[in-house]
Parts: sequence; structure tokens; C-alpha cells
Amino acid sequence: MDTHSNILKYKHLGIYTQNENVVYMREDCHVCISEGFEALTRIRISNANTSIVASLNVLNSDILLPNEIGLSDAAAKKLNVSPNDTLYVSHLEPIESLSHVRAKIYNKKLDYSAFNEIITDIVEGDYSNIHLSAFITACAGDRMDIDEISDLTKAMIASGKQLNWNKDIVVDKHCIGGLPGNRTTPLVVAIVAAYGLTMPKTSSRAITSPAGTADTMEVLTNVTLSSEEIKTVVEKEGGCFVWGGTAQLSPADDVLIKIEKALDIDSEGQLIASVLSKKAAAGSTHVVIDIPVGETAKVRSTEMAEKLKNHMETVGTAVGLNVKVVVTDGTQPVGRGIGPTLEAIDILKVLKNEEDAPKDLTERALLLATELLELSGKVEKGKGQETAHKILKSGKAYEKFIAICKAQGQFSKPVLAPYKIEIKAEKSGVLQRIDNRKIAKLAKLSGAPQSKSAGILLNVHLGEQIEENQLLYTIYAESKGELNYALEYENNHNDIITII
Repeated sequence: MDTHSNILKYKHLGIYTQNENVVYMREDCHVCISEGFEALTRIRISNANTSIVASLNVLNSDILLPNEIGLSDAAAKKLNVSPNDTLYVSHLEPIESLSHVRAKIYNKKLDYSAFNEIITDIVEGDYSNIHLSAFITACAGDRMDIDEISDLTKAMIASGKQLNWNKDIVVDKHCIGGLPGNRTTPLVVAIVAAYGLTMPKTSSRAITSPAGTADTMEVLTNVTLSSEEIKTVVEKEGGCFVWGGTAQLSPADDVLIKIEKALDIDSEGQLIASVLSKKAAAGSTHVVIDIPVGETAKVRSTEMAEKLKNHMETVGTAVGLNVKVVVTDGTQPVGRGIGPTLEAIDILKVLKNEEDAPKDLTERALLLATELLELSGKVEKGKGQETAHKILKSGKAYEKFIAICKAQGQFSKPVLAPYKIEIKAEKSGVLQRIDNRKIAKLAKLSGAPQSKSAGILLNVHLGEQIEENQLLYTIYAESKGELNYALEYENNHNDIITII
């Protein structure tokens, strides 16, 4: 090999970095020396077919030879390389869109063209996590007006695939989140699709919660479908429950969400753009947004909810969506299950009209289905509730749910985790408060959502009279270690459930 060239031999290292492109080179590598590369430099890696941008990690060990190059698994997959393939390394050309990010940091208003350039570079993989963090932070708080949020949303829609169903009415719903167990989406899809409306539901995996809709549905069926497979399922059954990550709908959103999670920043502008770009890209025309309000929910006041409602509906109109926002009670978890398998069990109980089906989950799903049926214009206002209730109680929603699952590849019955511990009341009184955030964290410490069958089975709700030694909830885990992690947290926090 010509040691004066910028060509190196690929060696597989097996390093997982989620989606982050990372490249590994020896500090005495001729390319590092000749090009003046330093640790964390952004460089371009190419083969005969494609190229990516990656952050450089410099090694001083014998894991690599001086003429070898390593890649994170994410980077290797994107380049489709095999051991001993040759890769070409070069400096990264300047990222012009960063000038817009710098302008936004100084509070300059950005237009569609600027946002489009930023989002295009993000999707291309040119932005490092540092660049992404700068962009997210610059847009956080109240630093974006309605025009900017609309333009960002449009740019995110244009960044990926857009589905077209050749229908005048395509419905969807979304919940802002922050409420454990609030798994209404699969129920709404089943009811609405059973009625005859088209609802191609793409959902996210958990960002900060013990389960996203995609995590829960993955317990029951295959949720990793391509856009072509989504079309096939929806054309056959009228609806789907799939993970949006593989469909390449608003792909910039999937990148930004990971950084938002790490920063614990969930700004209003980014939130609106995230939700509505996904809906528009999925080909929806009519969307119901659920905003739960509570002191430990994501939206903590009615004032915040009203502001978000107005902005959601305004931006929705700007991008061609008919958006209806419903403000709901977010003071406590919904249903009994918190975690993928436990939430899946709740869903099936509701669909099968079982006697012990969680009443609150049933009522929320019917409310949102009602709003969606009436928003579509296919059901007369005031008749939506009766229609939704009839579809659920007749078993048609359950039949449709099973049919969609089978069209997506399979229907599997949920199985609970093998380890559990019961948490009981230490005193009598009235249940005054359930901390949504802390009970969600408890469920995550038990292993959810990575451990699908882990989580919490809640036995009580606000306002109930509680007796000493009464069962409050059960913690489920797939290993003794995870169960102990959760139990340690529970022992150190006596305000998860407040009884007075």
C-alpha cells in the first residue's frame, strides 16, 4: 500500500454508537500525520459507491495497525464495507449551513431556505452531535416564531419520503406524551380502520418513557416495515401500527430526537415540527393531537396547553393539515400497565371487552376515536361517540386489530417477565398523587423498554381509599439485577405515590 496516499484498509471493531458515525485511526497513521487530523475532527470516508462524514477517534493501542481504519457499526453499515476493503479518507468540505445556525444563536430569524439547508445537511450526516446540539439549543425556548416553526416543519417534511394514498381523507393522531401507560393509539387505529377510514399510523419508540407505541406493538407484531410494505398493509386493512424509523418519513426528526433526549430539551418549536412533519410526510390530511396536562406530565399547565394548541393548529394549516387539539387530564398514568408487554395486555383487554379492562384507557381511546371520526367529516358531529362505542363493543375493532397485525407479519401473545415484587401501602388513607415522572423512571429501571416484558402493573388510581398493606403496584423485570435496581430506587423515593 502506498503510505503517501489517503487509502487505508478497513478492520471491523464491533463498536456500537447508535446512529453516530465514528472513525478510528492510529495516532501514528500516515493519513493522520500528513493531513493533520486531530481527535474529534470531522472527516469524509469514501469507497467506490458512497461516502459518509464521521467524527475521528484517535487510538494509541495495537487494536489497529498504522495502515488500518476502524468504523463504528453505524458507519460501516452506511458504507456497506467488509473487512480488508479499502477506504479513502479526506478533509470535510466546509458546512455552509452552519452559518444559519450561528445566526440563529444570535437570535436572527431564519426562513425556509435556511432551514432547508440545515435539515438537508443533517440528513446527509454532515452535522456532528456538537453541531446538532447547537442547532437544537438555538431553537429552544421561545426563540422561534410561528413562521419559523412552519418553515422548519416544511423543511423536515421535504427531507425524506412522502406517502401519497390518493385519498381525500387520511386520518392520524398523536399524543404529546409524558403520561405512562397512555397507549390509546393502537385502539384508535383499530376503531377508525374498522369504520372504514384510512389511518397509516407510524409511531416512535420510547424517547424518555418506558414504552413508545412502536415498542408496545412490537410485543404483538412486526413494526419494522418499509414504506412499500406499509402501503401494502394499509391498502389491505386501512391502517397500520409501524415504527416510523425505517419508513424514512421526516428522517431529520429521528436524528434530532436522539440529541434532544441527551440534552433533556423538548422545545415547543421542535416538538411541533417533529409531530406535524411526520404526519404530513405519512400522507395524513386530518390529525387529532392529544395534550395531557398535569404537574408531572410533559405539559404542566392549561396555559401552556392552550398556547401549544394554538400553535399546533396554526402550523398544521400552514403545512396543509386539518389539526384538532384535545386537552386531556394528565394527572396520573393511564391504564394499569407501564412498559411494552404490560401495555399490550391492557390494549388486548380493552379490545376484547374483558371485564377487568382498564376503564380510563377505554374512555380515552373512545374520546380520541370520536374526535377523529367527526373531524374526518364522515361521521356527523355528535354521533362519533356512539359510532366508536358500537365498533369497540361489537368486537369489530378487535377483529380489525388482529387483521392488521397479521398483515404486518404475525400476531404474538404477550408474556410477562419472570421476576416480580409487590409494593404495598405502608398506611391507610386517600391516594392524593402519583408522580408520572418517577413511576416512569421506576419502570425504566426495571428494564423497560429494552426488556419488553419489564415494567409496572398499577393497581390503584387517584382518589381511591387505600388500606394499609393494600397492593399498590407490582414491579416486573427480566433479571434479578434489574429488579434490584428498581427496588433500590423505590426504597429511596417515598413520593412516587402519595397517600394522605
